[in-house]
Amino acid sequence: MTTRPSQNVLPKGRSCRVLLTGGRAPVTLDLARMLHRSGHLVFVVESTARHLCRTSSAVTQCAVVPSPRHRTEAYLSALEKWVKTWQIDLIIPMCEEVFYVAQGADRLRQHCDVLVSGLDQLHTLHHKYDFIQLAKSMGLLVPDTHLIQSPEQWLETQQVLHGSGEWVWKPVYSRFAAKVRMPITGQRHNPPGEDMLSIASPWVAQRYIEGRGLCTYSVVHEGRLVAHATYDSRYRTGSVGASVFFEQVEHKGTYEWVKQFVQATGFSGQIGFDFIEDMDGQVYAIECNPRATSGIHLFHPGDGLVCALLEPKVLLSRGTEVTPSPGEKAMLALPMLGSGVRQLQGRKGSLRNWRTAWRGARDVVYISQDRRPFFEQFAVVLAASRLAHSHRISLTEALTQDIEWNGEPQ
Repeated sequence: MTTRPSQNVLPKGRSCRVLLTGGRAPVTLDLARMLHRSGHLVFVVESTARHLCRTSSAVTQCAVVPSPRHRTEAYLSALEKWVKTWQIDLIIPMCEEVFYVAQGADRLRQHCDVLVSGLDQLHTLHHKYDFIQLAKSMGLLVPDTHLIQSPEQWLETQQVLHGSGEWVWKPVYSRFAAKVRMPITGQRHNPPGEDMLSIASPWVAQRYIEGRGLCTYSVVHEGRLVAHATYDSRYRTGSVGASVFFEQVEHKGTYEWVKQFVQATGFSGQIGFDFIEDMDGQVYAIECNPRATSGIHLFHPGDGLVCALLEPKVLLSRGTEVTPSPGEKAMLALPMLGSGVRQLQGRKGSLRNWRTAWRGARDVVYISQDRRPFFEQFAVVLAASRLAHSHRISLTEALTQDIEWNGEPQ
């Protein structure tokens, strides 16, 4: 069969059949609902039996597939089977399985379009040291960052950096701030165990920059921005964990940084960046996530995100760039409640600020027309908790252990 070229995937006069991967993620659920409201048919594959999209009325059909991380070939074969069975027009990978989809993109493109960039490029962006070096080579602002590949190098790096400011230590391959070690004044961090630190599992030391954390989400077509959001994510799971509150902000600095980066790399697909804005208003990119991020929650069906994903060339030909409505807010209500409890021990006024944020934001999981995913999330967390207990890992790690990609060879 002849490989289909990349194109505007929306067939004129009929709905598009879209396959989303990563049905466990709130961003997948939110996008599924947007696609459904826009008149498209949504299909979902997941490697866990319980996931948010499983019970959503926005999803036409779901299928359980093998773990992309642990059974990559079987996962790609299953993906190909469902693409043919459901007559899919477009695959949109949503979570870290994007790397495995990229491995099989050529065979999948024999049957449909796939919104994914090449694996080599994705690896560079995902790798916390290589990404920094790439951005630095473009003249873009990034923090000073050092690569560490052995316990000996860890100790040597601490000795060299000691007294030269504060540093953040984190694995090169990580997500949701898992295992990040923030600076502790006057103290040095103990190195990870030798089984955790090697050439295959390196860490980085990144200069700590005091300031405001900002995140971005963009849809990009051949290096050109089609949709973009910058958002404040001040409420998190823990002090440095995943964001649970998202507020759209207009920010020229992050916009120009992202625009220059994607243009220089020729990237296509979904991409997000984490930034720190220092006290002088300068923005430094600290990480890249070459996949969907929580910025999706700031868009609504009428905002044009669906068109940006399905018909990017149409928007580009019009000179149209999709953005959320000014001041748009969204949250993950259950973990946001946990954040509220922590505000009780916070500084004066922090609980009042949290209440204001809570009242002004919509829950991205619960909507009155599609209530079942709200209750499904309890089953998802329970299943992940059992897995975390049996494998002696954190809940966050349990939620991604079967889809994460840590630079494994093809």
